[in-house]
Amino acid sequence: MEFVGVAVVNGFEVIYCSKNSMTAETRQDWVKELIPTYWFTNECRESESLLSLNIEALMKSFNHKKGVHTFQRMSGCEWDDETGEVNGFNQFGYDGEDFIAFDLKTRTWIPTKPQAVIFKLQWDNNREALNRERNNVIIICPEMLKKFLNHGRTFLVKPAFPSVSLLQKTPSSPVTCHATGFNPDKVNMVWRKDGVEIHEDVNRGEILPNNDWTFQMSVDLEMSSVRPEDWERYACVFQFSGVNQDIVTKLDKAVIWTNKVSHWDHVITFNLVKPILKSIGGLLSLGFTIAGCFMCNRKRNGEEQTVLGKLL
Repeated sequence: MEFVGVAVVNGFEVIYCSKNSMTAETRQDWVKELIPTYWFTNECRESESLLSLNIEALMKSFNHKKGVHTFQRMSGCEWDDETGEVNGFNQFGYDGEDFIAFDLKTRTWIPTKPQAVIFKLQWDNNREALNRERNNVIIICPEMLKKFLNHGRTFLVKPAFPSVSLLQKTPSSPVTCHATGFNPDKVNMVWRKDGVEIHEDVNRGEILPNNDWTFQMSVDLEMSSVRPEDWERYACVFQFSGVNQDIVTKLDKAVIWTNKVSHWDHVITFNLVKPILKSIGGLLSLGFTIAGCFMCNRKRNGEEQTVLGKLL
């Protein structure tokens, strides 16, 4: 069985643990002074136990007897240091889809799959555990997040500005304004004409994560209604929330990448993994990512079964 746990603050990995040692290790020197690693060590051990206890029942509920499957968990909190507002989350997924999530207001589990109902009935009966779940994300998590922020603000809050490119597959295709490498993900990107934001003939894409804890997004401009002589009137504008510094890219044929250029495939390659954590403007986040992979072989009805699970 392989197991990995990670604590992340504003997209930066600060604590790590694995099945080999089951002891938390700090990833940043300034973290060592803040919170005892035994707290995270206990968190990892509890999550590993949770994985082992639930994965078999989970697979049974989906009638999955063998094969590769994923069991995912995301938990953490967000704190707005300007308004003081706190939000928490704790949710599970199975094979990449939502499975069950904890409702902080009602202190109950909300199933999103029929197979999750049996888990809800069992988990909702443990009132002590429900209260503990809420306290972890509403009280304990924000307190820890504030400690991290006080000691590592310079490291945690500094923005990463994007690289912005204009892309077009064919002369009649939309022009895509693509920004990548930015962090945090509280951003806005628009097309403007004569300095005024336009919405007609504009298609806005989702904000997607990169593999290095930065983000990317795209906004398309349909060219069918744009006359050649009007190109200079259009511009793509990238904005960080709360930062008075726009990144303006003029609509110019000379700077557009086309699919004839090898750079195209690299630039528009999107990572479709859902973002785990958000860190926007004055909103700071702390999340616990538990990734456990295990494989066990055993006989059932004379058949050898291999089970592989992952808890995030």
